[in-house]
Amino acid sequence: MSPSRAERRQDVTDRILEIARRHLATDGAAALSLRAVTRELGMVSSAVYRYVANRDELLTLLVVDAYTDLADAVDTAVAAVARRSWQEQVVAGCLAFRAWAVDDPSRYALLYGSPVPGYVAPAERTSGPGTRVVLLLSALVAEGVDRGEVSARVPGVALPRALATGLRAVGEGVGTGRSPEVAARAVHLWATLVGAVSLEVFGQFGPEGPPEAAALLEHQVRLVLHTLST
Repeated sequence: MSPSRAERRQDVTDRILEIARRHLATDGAAALSLRAVTRELGMVSSAVYRYVANRDELLTLLVVDAYTDLADAVDTAVAAVARRSWQEQVVAGCLAFRAWAVDDPSRYALLYGSPVPGYVAPAERTSGPGTRVVLLLSALVAEGVDRGEVSARVPGVALPRALATGLRAVGEGVGTGRSPEVAARAVHLWATLVGAVSLEVFGQFGPEGPPEAAALLEHQVRLVLHTLST
């Protein structure tokens, strides 16, 4: 049976993405060229434009693809330890996040590195895939709240009123409830994860990287989890 039009379109799009990922790794996002991808694909520009309209569309496809791949890796790691405590699920998810980033630094840089000049990611296409990991981690923090293992307040550390208002909206969006203090805990976890992984991926620990990098990240995550219970 001959492939359908939708199958043929998906096949071409997959080939475009495969080539674009290679160019991303060798040239960086800012230098990504749809014309160069087209030449390697062996198609004329007029034909490729039926699948990808321009460079920005290609970048959006790469962003969605990377976010989805990363979130799938984290989901798989968390599901593998689903019978363990929510804390151990958080650790597993964070380690999977790091492993994906270290294995594919160019795609991680596309998501969490410097913005690509002249490109604005369309929120309606990228927000869903881009928030999957933070929503999963926030849901696990919320589970800790439900179990009475995450404190809603940090003694001696008060939230300014304006910040509390903003965090209340964040909490409603990520599933940690209306408590701005709990939303702040989820943000603390997320910021620690992305910050620590970015330091490693972008070489801020030096050319040799941090010693025992995976163990270091796990230790940092466990420190955060300890603070969540205080």
